[in-house]
Amino acid sequence: MTRIGAYPKIELHVHLEGTVRPATLLEIARRNDYALPANTVEELRELYRFRDFRHFIEVWVLTTNALRTEADFRQIVVDYAAEAAAHGAVYLEGIFSPAERVRRGCGWQEIFEGVCAGAQEARERYGVEVRLTPDIPRGFTQEEARATVEWAARYRDRGVVGVGLGGLEAEYPPEPYADVFRLARSLGLGSVPHAGEVAGAASVRGALEALGADRLRHGIRAEEDPGLVRELAARGTVLDVCPLSNLRTGAVASLAEHPLPRLAAAGVRCSVSTDDPAMFDTDLRRDYEAATSLGLDPRSLYEAGVAGALCDEQTRARLRAIGESFDWDAARSR
Repeated sequence: MTRIGAYPKIELHVHLEGTVRPATLLEIARRNDYALPANTVEELRELYRFRDFRHFIEVWVLTTNALRTEADFRQIVVDYAAEAAAHGAVYLEGIFSPAERVRRGCGWQEIFEGVCAGAQEARERYGVEVRLTPDIPRGFTQEEARATVEWAARYRDRGVVGVGLGGLEAEYPPEPYADVFRLARSLGLGSVPHAGEVAGAASVRGALEALGADRLRHGIRAEEDPGLVRELAARGTVLDVCPLSNLRTGAVASLAEHPLPRLAAAGVRCSVSTDDPAMFDTDLRRDYEAATSLGLDPRSLYEAGVAGALCDEQTRARLRAIGESFDWDAARSR
């Protein structure tokens, strides 16, 4: 019987704000004197129970507005690294949305200092390599987008490796952000936009062509264009696929209908991630279980993660060595 927890894993798509479990939220809220609509972990767990996308946004706002200080941002990185390590993670790329927090009164520096310190602590305490990829929220101003890129570049030597584009994909296509992503690439940052989750193949192509995407977050609706699927396979572009997130948000009608096995069969490299695990009632093990239930091989998922990671070559070589030394066949037979 396959034991998913036994495999080493790489996670390339996880929003740090979406990893905050009820106990952590309660702790941070009390520390910051931030009022919550619940007073116990049990009440918060009930509040977290996913109902629909509108409810997800309500919980997202509730959680992110509690984050105020450098210590808060540090804590959410360390706490998630501990959780992910318990599920076998050896490397993860954490997404965060600093411009959202700045609009609420936080400082750019305290946000970046916090998450970068958290990445260092995660490595020291749990052996998980953490890299960071701040998101530009769609619909924010060009000035805010540019500031996100410029602050990201300042922290390249502390684990910030790329910039993403997130938020309301259907309302805001990628093309208007082309200049900002050109700036990011000129500063040595990778391009990892969300595309092909709630908008179709045109969004994926726009992310590739206008934003020079090194990797695509989601990307599953690329299958609507067979030519685009062939192009993704030929490019070796890795998709960060989040099966249970896609199910929760209605991006797919059922797990059985998920495009993941068809994309993989067409030669597209696919890694697996949780997206917002605390809010979507999932974790890294459960998303890997979902992927393997569709016929994906854990080793291929790991190798896609190695290929898609925006890390330095020394770290990539170390990750590759972990995969090559692990006895995948023995783990499968346990």
